[in-house]
This record gives sequence, structure tokens and C-alpha cells, in this order.
Amino acid sequence: MRCSVLAVCFLLYGVSLPAAEPIRALMITGGCCHDYEHQKQIISEGVSQRANVTWTILHAGGDKRDFEVPEYRNKDWAKGYDVIVHNECFGAVTDPEFVKAITAEHFKGVPAVIIHCSLHSYRTSGAADAWRELIGVTSKSHEKARPEHVVRLDLEHPVMAGFPKVWDTPNGELYKIEKVWPNCTPLAIAVGVESENQNPVIWVNKFGEAKVFGTSLGHHNETMNTPEWLDLVARGTLWTVGKLGEDGKPLPGYEGTGAKPIILQPLKPIPEPASNTK
Repeated sequence: MRCSVLAVCFLLYGVSLPAAEPIRALMITGGCCHDYEHQKQIISEGVSQRANVTWTILHAGGDKRDFEVPEYRNKDWAKGYDVIVHNECFGAVTDPEFVKAITAEHFKGVPAVIIHCSLHSYRTSGAADAWRELIGVTSKSHEKARPEHVVRLDLEHPVMAGFPKVWDTPNGELYKIEKVWPNCTPLAIAVGVESENQNPVIWVNKFGEAKVFGTSLGHHNETMNTPEWLDLVARGTLWTVGKLGEDGKPLPGYEGTGAKPIILQPLKPIPEPASNTK
């Protein structure tokens, strides 16, 4: 009660309340088939414009499919972070104990945001289903690249506040969803052109003690770098850590710096090796 009275007094006399501690996010990114150099910029800048998030970015593995991020082998590898953002593509990792070390930290309660090719990561390991249970859906393949016709399902969930009832993405790569796990709630679907199935493309999930937000949307930079996608992922991130209001807006102190266009930095060219080093 005393805290409420103090807050009212601060507001009446124009005194600012202390700023909230930023949400500490760790982004794991890298692997094959995607422009992760630019995507880490889009995600970190775009989400921080919309939510009070600070970032540690771990970009590793080059374009390898079988790279094992060394940090995952550390005990309590997620300690010190409020949420882990998975935007990685390591589909050929086979060590089940390595994958279990990832999922174990989340099962204990570390929230997760799952983006696009993370769905297809670790799918050849003996612990593939533990990873899929964390994500909330199982996918093993995708359709050809084309825009996705996204249809919103849940009109009440705060993660979907402000999201269009129908959204045609600028480009896309629809992931075929073979299974929705019991604790997963789909929030939007897209119908496959090739399969004609309804595939969840946005969802929320519960894995052990952790809240999980996931979307298969985001193969192309032009889809990620839109207000629809960035607003969605910012709300999803806030939801996983309990900082999203029922109205879909950040709780006080967790607003971002303000949305503005993200200008992608050109990648530095790789110098040609000297002839005597080839």
C-alpha cells in the first residue's frame, strides 16, 4: 500500500519513478542458410526500440550446420540472463547430451524466444524431441520461398495485440508443422501452398517452468525488418518475462526507445587471399 501511495505522489508532483532494470537478453545466432549478420542487428535494434531490453549477442559457427556452440556446455550457461533468444540454424548437430544441456536450463525456468530456423536445429540428435518440446512444435521441412498468408487465430492474447487479422509477409519460407505439443497454444497459422495444411506460424508454449514464445516467420530480412514482425517479437519477448500488460503494451518502465527505421549496415567484403597463401 505504501508503495502505491508513493507512486501516486511521484506522479502528482512530476517526479519520475526510478527506471526499471532492463531485461537482459542473450541472443544465440549463427549457422547455415540465413543472413545472421544483419538479422542480429534487426532483432536487437528493433526489439530494443519497443521494449527495455539490453543484449548480449553470441554469433558463432559461421555457416556450418554441425557447429556446437561451446557456451552451451558450460554449467548454468544461461545464468545472468532473463531470456534467451534462439535464432540459430545448426540442423546437423548429433550429440544428444549437448542438446539436453540446452533444454535443461530452459526447463528450470529460463524463458525462451524461438525464431525460424531454430525449429530445424538439432533435429538429427537423439534428443531432438526434447528440443521440439521446448519449442512447442515439430517441423522437419519447409515449402519453397514465397510470401506467407498469415491468419490470426487468438484475438485476445496480449502477444497478438495490434497484430493484423491477416498479414501477407513480404517474403517467406513456410515451415511444415507435423506436431503441436500439448502445452503449446497456436496464435496464427498459414496454409501451405504445397501441402494445403494449416501450419502454426506464431505460438506460445510452456516448457517446465519456462514461458516460450515462438515464430517460424523470419527467413528473409525484409520480413523481419517490418513493424508487424518486430512489434510481434517484442511483445513475445516481454510476455516470456512477465513484462507485457494484458493490453499488449509494455508494463511501466519496460517501454523501448521508440520505433524507427533500421538501416542495415553493409557487410565488409572478405579480402582476396594473396596468391602465395592459396
